[in-house]
Amino acid sequence: MNGRRTAIVLACFATIVGLAQTGAVGDYFQDVRHHLTAQTAFEPQTDEKQLDPLYKQIQEKAEATRIPPVDAVVDRVWKAIPGYNGLEIDVDETYKRAKAQGATAPITYVYRQIPPKVNLGDLAAEPIYKGNPKKPMVSLMINVAWGDEYIVPMLDTLDAENVKATFFFDGSWLKKNPEMAKEIQKRGHELENHAYTHPNMSQLSRERATLEISKTQQLLKDTLGVTNKWFAPPSGDFNQQTVQIAASLGLKTVLWTLDTVDWRKPSPDSIVNKISAKVEPGTLILMHPTSSSSQALKGMIRVIKAKGLVLGTVSQTLSPERVTAPKVE
Repeated sequence: MNGRRTAIVLACFATIVGLAQTGAVGDYFQDVRHHLTAQTAFEPQTDEKQLDPLYKQIQEKAEATRIPPVDAVVDRVWKAIPGYNGLEIDVDETYKRAKAQGATAPITYVYRQIPPKVNLGDLAAEPIYKGNPKKPMVSLMINVAWGDEYIVPMLDTLDAENVKATFFFDGSWLKKNPEMAKEIQKRGHELENHAYTHPNMSQLSRERATLEISKTQQLLKDTLGVTNKWFAPPSGDFNQQTVQIAASLGLKTVLWTLDTVDWRKPSPDSIVNKISAKVEPGTLILMHPTSSSSQALKGMIRVIKAKGLVLGTVSQTLSPERVTAPKVE
């Protein structure tokens, strides 16, 4: 035995002798045993399910059907485009259920969404013109700055078709028409910000532009209890300062993909035909409570649904959540 080993053995012997004198030998060996047990607990062990052909079958199905998520990006033309969740089979949960159901039962696949690594909130302040083209959802953006003659008929049509839209309120209109705004809210629609006096935002000073947005933001909160998320610039007029001011107030600037141009009083049929020809996944459709849009609304909804697209609010369309994603299949 070399000198180093001799020293170690003598040290251990001395420790044991000392413990014996205090009656703590048993505790010492118990501590050693716990230490060794803790070490072996971290050693890799064969997982039985990994060897089960059923588990392998589920894994192969998961690999073949996995849909990867899509990250939010800033496009050169369309600016900020939201991300879109992917979808995959939860292998372990599916295996657990399959074992519980027995070998003769068909496999019940359990799914989970895969969030993108980059979302809208991760991007620099940029305007948004459309949703993710992979998401088969469309939004109706109804800007309200004057009049209310056609609002209730439009609400009735939306109710009949089981569709929720996003209404962008001019603050001065909201101030004068709180009861109509509450009726829109009662029908379950999303309520958002269209500045206060319908100005051309790009022509305003920073202070005035901030006031236009913040005043309506506060009015939405005070009148309707709404926490504002989106800002739609009046007449689509804005500059980068506008976008940055909105972002500083916690709002994202949203415009439109497709315009009904209903203020020119086109025929309802021409609006429906335009929507039918141009609508696609992620489209944000601009309209107002006008006679043309009121009469065209049902037809618009029908042609959108006929294309297999789902109608939702701006928040729903621009979220990364999948449309009708299965949880169990």
